Amino acid sequence: MAEQIEAPTAGAVDGGRAAGPRPVAVRIGRRPEPVHDVAVYAFDGMAPFELGVVVEVFGLARPELSGLLAAPWYGLKVCADRPGTALDAVGGFALTARHGLDELAAADTVVVPGVPNAFGGEVSPGLVAALRTAHERGARIVSICSGAFALAAAGLLDGKDATTHWRYADLLQQRHPKVRVNPDVLYVDNGDVLTSAGSAAGIDLCLHLVRRDHGAKVANTVARRFVVPPHRDGGQAQFIEAAVPAVEPEDDGVARSMQWALDHLASPLTISQLARAARMSDRSYLRHFTARNGTSPMRWVVTQRIAASLPLLEAPDGTVEEIAAAVGFESAATFRHHFGRVMRTSPTAYRRSFGRGVA
Repeated sequence: MAEQIEAPTAGAVDGGRAAGPRPVAVRIGRRPEPVHDVAVYAFDGMAPFELGVVVEVFGLARPELSGLLAAPWYGLKVCADRPGTALDAVGGFALTARHGLDELAAADTVVVPGVPNAFGGEVSPGLVAALRTAHERGARIVSICSGAFALAAAGLLDGKDATTHWRYADLLQQRHPKVRVNPDVLYVDNGDVLTSAGSAAGIDLCLHLVRRDHGAKVANTVARRFVVPPHRDGGQAQFIEAAVPAVEPEDDGVARSMQWALDHLASPLTISQLARAARMSDRSYLRHFTARNGTSPMRWVVTQRIAASLPLLEAPDGTVEEIAAAVGFESAATFRHHFGRVMRTSPTAYRRSFGRGVA
């Protein structure tokens, strides 16, 4: 039977690891196994949800895992630039972190759940230094939502795929061109550096970490207590506001054709029809449309048809075949193909997640 004790650590460790006792799990007849330390960064002005996700997953006592764990559960530390100082949180309350950045730099997994101001604020130099120290030590570095800006500022995302909340994706790419930003996915796992999309995607990534460390059965048990699916299909493309541009029919020929297409989505559409609506030749229309919108006319039409299908899938009525026909796809198979490409999930999975009154 495992017994939890406090075992002294031999002095301070290079790289910022704080000296003092560190909990270990002692199993009779086995060598002691160190607890996996998780440190999460707290800051003034934070939104508490992302921090709460990390605390819930890694800091909560979990008697339901008794008998399932082959290794000890995590030890959690909430860390801040100035430990002991009250930090204001969105919603009108404050909290105090007991630990500082030295302890964050010494952790086995470091989680940055956000930054104070992704659009203009400077990332804490102390946090950047701690992230670099932790990474050089071999720690696992994780971000949620805008926390990717801190990892990028530390240079940990250079040359890597990464994600963040879709609202910040373009800004992250502009500010850090060496990062390969993917705004469509819920999270990206690069092994020792992991990033996730906005807010609730932090749950997906934290459960993924549990799955990596302890296996699917443990992760599924944690997800059940969270009352969330252990794995979600698709990516955050499902949640991005539909990017249908405002169309002024008198603006120009391309705008007129776009409005005409939106009015006739359920009908078969061709380049020649769109070009006639724009009063252009087919060749001229293709050139002007692509220059204006950054995509081809028919790819744009497909995207609008997918967008038009979403409220129909969210309603309880109508089969996938009927919805496909209603928005202009020639078959359900074609609809499923394009839906999967655009939304990174299937129409049925989307309806299961977002349908009103659909089991």
